[in-house]
Amino acid sequence: MRAMIAYPEFEPVLFTLGPLKLRWYGLMYIIGFALAWWLATVRAQREDINWTREQVSDVIFYGALGVILGGRLGYVLFYKFGDFIREPAIIYRVWEGGMSFHGGLIGVILVFWYFSYRHKKSLFEVTDFITPMIPVGLGLGRIGNFINNELWGKPSDLPWSVIPPGATQGLHPSQLYQAFLEGLVLFLILWTYSSRPRPLMSISGLFLLCYGLFRFGVEFVRSPDADIGYLAFGWVTMGQVLSLPMVIIGGAMVMLAYRKQRVISS
Repeated sequence: MRAMIAYPEFEPVLFTLGPLKLRWYGLMYIIGFALAWWLATVRAQREDINWTREQVSDVIFYGALGVILGGRLGYVLFYKFGDFIREPAIIYRVWEGGMSFHGGLIGVILVFWYFSYRHKKSLFEVTDFITPMIPVGLGLGRIGNFINNELWGKPSDLPWSVIPPGATQGLHPSQLYQAFLEGLVLFLILWTYSSRPRPLMSISGLFLLCYGLFRFGVEFVRSPDADIGYLAFGWVTMGQVLSLPMVIIGGAMVMLAYRKQRVISS
C-alpha cells in the first residue's frame, strides 16, 4: 500500500470567550472578508478605477451579507432540503458548516444589484470590480471545509490521499483541490487579467467560466452528497449540474463583452 497522510485532527473551536465560540470555519470567513476588503482598497487606488473608500467598504459589507445568507440558504435548499423540511431550524446552524457557493453567488448578485442601484453604477461595473477578490474567500472557505472534516473526495491510494477520522482508506482531499484551483489559481488568473482596463462584463464572465470549469472537474473526484447521490449516468453530481450553466453563461459573457468592446473605469 502506498504511503498516505493521516488527517491532522483539529479542534473545531479555536477559542471560547464566555458564550462566544470562535470556530476555525468562521475564522476562515472573517479572514476572507478582511483580505477582500484590503485587496479591493488596493484595486480602487488605480487611476483607471472610479471607486471611493466608502464604496469599497460598503460593497464588501453587502457582499458578506449575500455570501452568508445566500450560501446558507442555497446549501439547505440544494443539498439538505429533506432535512430542512423535517427540521427547519438547521438553516441557522452555520457553525456546523455547510455553505453553497451557488447559493452564495445568487445572494451576492442580488445584493450587488441593490448596491449598484443605490450608487448609480451598472451591475457589471460592480461585479467587474469586486470579482478578482472573490477567490480569496473561496479558497479559505475550502480550507475551512478541510478543517471541519467535511466534503471529502472519493477513495484513493495516491500518495497525497488523506485518511480522515473514522475512515479505513485514503480519500481525495477534494477540499484542498478546490482551495488550490478555485482559490489560488483563480485569484491569479483574475488579478492578472484585471490588472489593466478590460471590456465591461469580461472580468465577471471570466470568473464564471473558470470557476465553473474548475468545480465541474473536481466533482469527478469529490464524493456526492449522501442524501442526493449521482443524478445521472452514475457520475453526474448536483455540483456539476449547477456549474455547467456558469461555464456556458460565463463564456457567452466574455465573447459578448469583446464584441461590444466597452472599456470603462470599474
